[in-house]
This record gives sequence, C-alpha cells and structure tokens, in this order.
Amino acid sequence: MNSAPGPCDANFSGATPSQACFHPKATLAASILGSSLPFIDGSAVNVALPALGRDLHASAGGLAWIVSAYLLTLSALILLGGALGDQYGRRRVFMIGICLFLGASLACAAAPSLPVILAGRLIQGIGAALLMPNSLAILGAGFRGEAKGQAIGTWAGIGALASAAGPVLGGWLVQTVGWRSIFLLNLPVAATAAWLAWAYVAESRDQRPGAQLDIGGALLITIALGLLTWALTAASKRGGDLTPIVAAAAAGAVLLVAFVWVEFQRGQKALMPLFLMQDSSFIGITLLTFFLYAALGGLIVLLPYVLIRACGYSPLAAGAAMLPIPVLIGLGSRVMGKIAANSGSRLPLGIGALIVASGLALYVRVRLDPGNYWTEVLPATLAVAVGMAICVAPLTTTVIGSVDADHVGAASGFNSAVARIGGLIATALLGFVFASQGSRDALLSSAHAAAIVGAAAAATGGACALILIRQPNKDGGSPPAANA
Repeated sequence: MNSAPGPCDANFSGATPSQACFHPKATLAASILGSSLPFIDGSAVNVALPALGRDLHASAGGLAWIVSAYLLTLSALILLGGALGDQYGRRRVFMIGICLFLGASLACAAAPSLPVILAGRLIQGIGAALLMPNSLAILGAGFRGEAKGQAIGTWAGIGALASAAGPVLGGWLVQTVGWRSIFLLNLPVAATAAWLAWAYVAESRDQRPGAQLDIGGALLITIALGLLTWALTAASKRGGDLTPIVAAAAAGAVLLVAFVWVEFQRGQKALMPLFLMQDSSFIGITLLTFFLYAALGGLIVLLPYVLIRACGYSPLAAGAAMLPIPVLIGLGSRVMGKIAANSGSRLPLGIGALIVASGLALYVRVRLDPGNYWTEVLPATLAVAVGMAICVAPLTTTVIGSVDADHVGAASGFNSAVARIGGLIATALLGFVFASQGSRDALLSSAHAAAIVGAAAAATGGACALILIRQPNKDGGSPPAANA
C-alpha cells in the first residue's frame, strides 16, 4: 500500500473523478475510527451506569433503558442503514451517521434529566445504525482477495484495541470529572473519521437496476422490537398489572412474524436478505451471532455494574477489569482472520463460543470481596476474552465473503442487526438483575443466575456453528453461499 493518496479507484462502482480518491490506509483508518465510536461510547456508558442512575434518579427499568434505548434504534435500523448505503452511497451514509452520533453525544453530555438522555441515546443508535454497516461495507467494496481478509482482520483487531480505552478512560472520567464527560470522548474520534472519509474514501453503491428501499419492513421491525423491548424491561418491575406487558409482547411477536412474511415476499429487494438463509452455513453464522452476542452484550453491561454496586470496585477499577476482552480480541483477530481464510471458520467459531461459555460459567465464583479479582474475576474474563478473540474475525470474514459486492451492505447490516438484537434482548432482561439493587447479596445472586443463562446461550451458539457451518472445499475455497 502506498503512503500517499493515489488516483480514484476505478473498481469502485459509483465513484467519479469529483469524488474522494481511494487511499487504502486512509480508507481502513476511517472505517476503524468510525466503527469504534459506538464501542468506545458503549463501554464507557456501561461503567457510568451506577453514577447515571444515582444522579438522574433512575429506577431499575430506567437503568436498563439507558442501554436499551440505544440498542433499540441500532438493532431496528441497522438493516436500513446498510440498505441506504447500498442505494445512496456508503461513504455518504457513513458520514451522515458520524454527524448524527456526534450531535447526539453532545446532547447526552448536556442532558438535565433521564428523558433527555434517553432521547439522545435513541439518536445515537440511529447514527450508529448508519455508520456501522457502511464502515464494513466500505472495506468489502474497496478491497479484493487476500487484501480484503487482511483489511477486515485489521479492522476487527485495531477496532477492539481502540475500544479498550472506553471502560478505563470512562471509569477515570466518571471518578474524576463526572459521567457527562464520557460522552465527550467521541469528539476527536468522530472528527478524524469524518475528515478521512471526506478526503480519501471513494464512493460505492449497489449498481443493480431497480433496487428499492424497504421502508415498510423497516417500520415493522422497529415497532416490533420497540414493543418487545418495552415488555421485557417493564416485566422486571415488582408487582403491577401484567396485562399491558403481555399485550405489548404479543403485539411485538405478531409484528415480528409479519416482518418475516413481508421480507420473504420481497425476495432480493427485502431489507433483511432472507434468501441468504438457503445456505446452512449462513444459518449457522446467524444463530451463532445471536446467541454469542446476547451472552457478551449482557456481560459487558452487567459486570461493571455488579463490580461497582456489589463488590465495592471504583468506576476506574471496574473499567480496567474489562480490559482483557478488547485487548485479546485485538491481538488475536488478525491471526484468526488468516486461519479462517485458509482452513475454514467452523471449528474456530464453534470452539471459541464454547470457551466463552466456560468463561461465563466461571463468573458464579465471584463473591463480594473486591480483593478476589485475580482468583475469581480475571480467570473468567480471560476465558471469555480468548473465546471472543477466536470468534470475531472468522465470523466477520465469513459473513462478508458469503455475498457479492452489491450485497455487502445488506449482509453486514443483517449480521450486525442479529448481534445487536441479541444484545438488546439480553440488556432488557437485565432489568431483573438491576431490580435486585437493594441488597448486595441479592444483586450478586441475580448476577450469578444471569451468568449461567449467558453460558448456556454461548454454548448453544457454538453448537449451531459446529453443526451447520460447512468446512471449505478441498481446494481451500469457501463453500458456496447463497447470494444474488
């Protein structure tokens, strides 16, 4: 790769001489910085939850909504974000997402009350839904062959290392400056990513004739997830009338079924490319993604909260306790990307998920004494970190490699949506744990139960990978996957 900007890449569909010229290193840097925004912000917010809840007088449901409000719009709209990039330009939609995320972060930093910060978190989710699938789609459209695998491995690895700063820096800021400062962490990262994208990333889009946006599908999935999330979060409250909760859950389930039916009817024009489900490997990847990221999403929200509220950790110490996960993912992703490209993804994904399950199960050993980090918290966290380091790059590479260039936005959006929906459901269910905050023993017992559920989810994902994902052909190529 050259160190200086070169001419516009002629292989980019939709690129013109008046648009940004493709520069590999700058393109990779813009994609990494942009996709790091939600991870840095999310990990910092998780560490700040106890302080947020105390200052804004949030109930157990309110605490869950601080995370769920963001995940709701991200989960529901990330498919639309990928489709918008495919149709109107991935670089353009990526930059719009960065701007939305930045503006919402400033609103959260200045929020005087819980409703205002929830509104900001909703808008942050919209921005993330635009930038996340298109950050990966930009790489899928811009790199070819072995360079694509290396770029995706680097994207996953450096992105994880960058996000490692989130919990530690966020914990330090909460402890020394206050929780509002964590939302200002996004300013320099967003500004740099936006400038690189504007200056050096070439535009690309779906060139298929007749491509249309699936607005109806987007509305159905957004309302369905909203109803289901509200029902799960509201159910954590003790007592009260269950009738509206059951009604909301039932309505959400019906709308979810309607969404699947509509998507099948639309075929290749659907928001969610269900035609990919004709391939057993893609089904296995989808199920693994859902269960694995439900388990991981619950952990990264719950662990800092429990360490602070039940075990007496400071925000900085709780943030530092999470460091092994992003660091090991960052160190292992590039290596695992090459291994998966040469030997297939079935065994790495299955084994990695089972290691994550064993790590989650180890969290039942955590007790109230903060001095037991080295013997109780660290071994469990290391096991989860090693398992995720094995899984992340092979999963991403397999998803991107399963479709043609015109569908990279839809495919990455599909997989990201499944991951966020898993995390959304897990976070909504954590309301039951947050409701135990009156007693340290009760909170820790609820956390132990959640760890067992998470371990079962990760193990289920690993089994799905081992059973459904096919090994590569004898010539070393990937198995045929459904595509357009």
